[in-house]
Amino acid sequence: MTTTPTAAGRRNDGRVPNQLRPVKIVPDYLKFAEGSVLIRVGDTRVICAATIEDRVPGWMRGKGRGWVTAEYSMLPRAGTERSQREAARGQIGGRTHEIQRLIGRSLRGVIDMARLGERTITLDCDVIQADGGTRTASITGAYVALARALNKYGMAHLATGQVAAVSVGIVNGLPHLDLDYSEDSTADVDFNVVMTDDDRLIEVQGTAEHGAFTRQQMDGMVDLAAAGIRQLFALQRTAIEAPPGQPAG
Repeated sequence: MTTTPTAAGRRNDGRVPNQLRPVKIVPDYLKFAEGSVLIRVGDTRVICAATIEDRVPGWMRGKGRGWVTAEYSMLPRAGTERSQREAARGQIGGRTHEIQRLIGRSLRGVIDMARLGERTITLDCDVIQADGGTRTASITGAYVALARALNKYGMAHLATGQVAAVSVGIVNGLPHLDLDYSEDSTADVDFNVVMTDDDRLIEVQGTAEHGAFTRQQMDGMVDLAAAGIRQLFALQRTAIEAPPGQPAG
């Protein structure tokens, strides 16, 4: 689950810079969803559920192709202070819209839409506790929920690969893997990397928070993220292959 330490220095939680937080994926977390998981990444926790429906959005009707989409939300007390429910404001915020589009793009990248037929798969990702990396945990967990849903209904062949995601950044001048909130909020550079299991990139989101970074630093961060994501693939496979069971508490 973690890389072999190769960099000096310890982080606030005792990890070395190239080490993932503890990750646990609990399958069949919800009773009624076609596929579901609770994913825990350090102190971040996200419930991911997959729903398969025999319909597509109006603009796709008659084309013989399917659609994969996502919705993302955060409970009011997922963070250190209560946030207002977006439903109470009457519209979703820009950050939520961006994240759920990212999750949808990431999952569409590993599904054969033509063979899916006129069906829609919706991934609901609900953050119940946030300590950094909620969007990357959502992608990693949503893939497992999706894969288990496809397996359940004899459609495993529609998955063309795996996808997972992790954050990476430069903190105190050093590259760090899988940032928690304390690191993310003070990072010099913040990246999110989404990758498939054949080493193709679906998304690389990078921002210099405190000064520009070099191409060499960027390449190093992507390599560090890739090493972490390969570990997540192994954890995903274990969760996908787990036998169906009672919803976990």
